[in-house]
Amino acid sequence: MTIQHPADRGGDERGRFERFAETGSRFTSSPLFFAFCVVLVSLTVAAHVAGLASEWLLLAGDTMTAVTLLLLALLKNSELRSERAIQRKLDAIAAALLELQEHAPGEAHEDLKRVIRMEDET
Repeated sequence: MTIQHPADRGGDERGRFERFAETGSRFTSSPLFFAFCVVLVSLTVAAHVAGLASEWLLLAGDTMTAVTLLLLALLKNSELRSERAIQRKLDAIAAALLELQEHAPGEAHEDLKRVIRMEDET
């Protein structure tokens, strides 16, 4: 295990954690996950109102804490990948503009096309 920026791990291929994090990000932004959170909070409130034993209240609180920590990890991973992707695109744009200014479009122009995936849209 290495402590590297998510975009720097494993080259262009995404690892298992990156794929898992992306799937998790998509799921946690869905209405289904929102409904799950509403149910979880409702059960916690109901446990307090019903005056259940403190073990049940601890279980509800611990469950919500665990979900929060997992969401934090997924959010941070997604944020770092997005940040790096934006920076790579900005770098490619800057390099292509410099080449264009020198009237010699070349490698940076091709890199820009690859980074923003213009060829995938045609």
